Amino acid sequence: MKSLLFTFFLTISFFVNGQNLYNKTYGNKKNESIIFIHGGPSGNSTLFESTTAQKLADLGFYVIVYDRRGEGRSTDLDAKFTYDEAFQDLNSIYKKYDLKKATLLAHSFGGLVATLFTEKYPQKVNSLILAGALFSQQETYDHIINSLKKRYSNESEQLNKISVVEKLDKNSAQYRKACFELASENNYFKMPNPTTDSKKLYSDYESSDFFKTNIRNKNAPLLFYQNEKKNNIDTRSSLKKIKAEGISIYAIYGKEDGIFSTNQINSIKKLAGDNHFALLNNCSHYLFVDQQKEFLSYIKKWFK
Repeated sequence: MKSLLFTFFLTISFFVNGQNLYNKTYGNKKNESIIFIHGGPSGNSTLFESTTAQKLADLGFYVIVYDRRGEGRSTDLDAKFTYDEAFQDLNSIYKKYDLKKATLLAHSFGGLVATLFTEKYPQKVNSLILAGALFSQQETYDHIINSLKKRYSNESEQLNKISVVEKLDKNSAQYRKACFELASENNYFKMPNPTTDSKKLYSDYESSDFFKTNIRNKNAPLLFYQNEKKNNIDTRSSLKKIKAEGISIYAIYGKEDGIFSTNQINSIKKLAGDNHFALLNNCSHYLFVDQQKEFLSYIKKWFK
């Protein structure tokens, strides 16, 4: 009851360049601001918002979620799907809530958006949290392909399917989409042993109004890779630059997140530093649901 007395909800769609941008806040605006950057392209913040946003606010943060232009609940038929457009959306969040600085909590593809934004606008970012976030795209795709080839080394039908994907243009949307479809078909995004807590969180989400608005723009990835020149990037050099400028980088990943190799995880651990890194057991890509209590405990440990 006490937390409810100090929690303020604000749901609003405001206009960015003439378009509606969905966003919602959780917590007291006097607290430290955390902006959640969802995955994609074609993603949204519904799963995080349904399961974790309020619980993070209860720890003493002002949590802001939003859906990028043309994705999720921010419908825009004229969206360009570029990093610069994503920066415009994020800057509009800063302006709307009069934020001088904020911590960016970036998931999956959102890690690329947040890292490049921080590199361009370091004065606006207190800290960067990479949560199951992409940082070396081609290594991720290579890992998916190579690990599946190893798994199906004696199954010609599966190997032929993998070979078709491997031969696609590596800078194309079709290649990215096909790699992640292979990963999804082979449960690379699912925790190996769901817990009672995680089952309930997923079940509650699927019966919630958030799930009803789990809008996916299937054309977003294709448009992004048509319009954005930066393809298959590796942001580790950007992360090193950000860290050198005094911005703290935190990294939290699932041990069983199938899209990252051991070498990738070790490299991001080295970059963030031992005290700023966490690897959660029995946890895959959606770590804020798979192992929510541990996820929140690390955020609290790092910031409180």
